[in-house]
Amino acid sequence: MGIPLHQAFRVGAYVLSQHLKGVRRYPLVLMLEPLFRCNLACSGCGKIDYPEPILNKRMSVSECLEAVEECGAPVVSIAGGEPLLHHEIESIVAGIIARRRYVYLCTNALVLEKKLERFAPNRFFAWSIHLDGDREMHDRSVAQKGVYDRAVAAIEAVKARGFRVNVNTTLFDDADPLRVAGFFDTVTRLGVDGITISPGYAYERAPDQEHFLNRRRTKELFRAVFRRDPKRRWAFNQSRLFLDFLAGNETYRCTPWGNPTRNCFGWQRPCYLLGEGYAKTFKELMEETDWELYGTGNYEKCADCMVHSGYEATAVADAVRHPLKAAAAALRGVKTEGEMAPEIDLSRQRPAEYLFSRHVEKAMEELAVEEPGAKRSRA
Repeated sequence: MGIPLHQAFRVGAYVLSQHLKGVRRYPLVLMLEPLFRCNLACSGCGKIDYPEPILNKRMSVSECLEAVEECGAPVVSIAGGEPLLHHEIESIVAGIIARRRYVYLCTNALVLEKKLERFAPNRFFAWSIHLDGDREMHDRSVAQKGVYDRAVAAIEAVKARGFRVNVNTTLFDDADPLRVAGFFDTVTRLGVDGITISPGYAYERAPDQEHFLNRRRTKELFRAVFRRDPKRRWAFNQSRLFLDFLAGNETYRCTPWGNPTRNCFGWQRPCYLLGEGYAKTFKELMEETDWELYGTGNYEKCADCMVHSGYEATAVADAVRHPLKAAAAALRGVKTEGEMAPEIDLSRQRPAEYLFSRHVEKAMEELAVEEPGAKRSRA
């Protein structure tokens, strides 16, 4: 089972309590990015395309823990950049665990074995290791040879120490279902506790814009992959209804507030994948964001998105509202044959706005103001 029973129970109780209280919008997973710096330059990533002064910024331990308290989500996914490049990452993790939140530390694993002594196994903690397929697939995705082998060695090392470990896999339009299935068989034999899978999202600044999936291709690809696991050997760290959605069996709308993002700029609007503005507080993010402007059918940038950070919360809420439907999906597995669910109408979506450069310019101006003061204080 990809999600431990104690985690499924606690998160389910949290979601149910929100529904019983009539709360319409609530967070499920906090996406915490304490830095943007990375030791890889993946072709499909838009998270590291910043000037050096911004890449050098770090959220402090206190800022990270304040975000956890402010948001209140039961799960925290620490991403980046590469979180293990943060010199106080173990203090951030320890502080979150002390607050009894589930922590997934996302990493490309290049420096994991060097830093492993700083961490201890805990039921509230799991490593989430980035692997986009087998050796050839992953090394091509990260544009560097040998990364796959180092990640596999790290998986073996953390499993030997008693840690929970997941693999985090993003698929693009050149993915071969047979090879993806073979990769899932491999990581299952390695003893990973769960697999997080998602289609690639077209970050507007990603170097490679040619290999992102559209919605129809996403559904066909995931049906073809899931069809190759009739005995259901693979343990996914995701809800069964979300996997059904990936296979084209659900017409879901995005829940962008389900996975709010806090990074060096502030609380990112509207979601982890789109940075079109920043709020100073979580309350401001939730109350002053015009959520109706975003999502598939509302905004051109969201047209092809089917990523877990937008739709997993939708699937979880659906499971709580319709437990029998969720139970039936869990029993039968993902449906890979037959007609697909209707698609969302895109005819009324508003055109894309490209705001990334404006945010970078503003951040650079603020850093220019801060730097002279920082120099004076050091003097």
